[in-house]
Amino acid sequence: MGADTKRRMLLVGLVSGLLGGCVVAEPAPIVTAAPPPPPVQVEVAPPSPGPAYIWVAGHWAWRRRGYVWVPGYWAVPQTPGYVWAPGHWAPRGGGFVWIEGRWHAR
Repeated sequence: MGADTKRRMLLVGLVSGLLGGCVVAEPAPIVTAAPPPPPVQVEVAPPSPGPAYIWVAGHWAWRRRGYVWVPGYWAVPQTPGYVWAPGHWAPRGGGFVWIEGRWHAR
């Protein structure tokens, strides 16, 4: 994993933590792909940065004409006690649509 990817992952984690209580007005864009995603890659989570962090596993993302692996990262729940429901690819209309992951109460 390159230094730019690690920096982006850290930035996403920090911004997620800072904006945990914010409401986003616009919905996430719908991402569709024709071929099914490859099998999920096996990831070994690095040590947790702290007890409040939850591992958000990596996933395949569709970029232009193919899938790319988005590595997992540690994140702090938006609300204490919340858990992460991972995103997934679901078959729809002859292709696949990405269902975004989300935080929710246990």
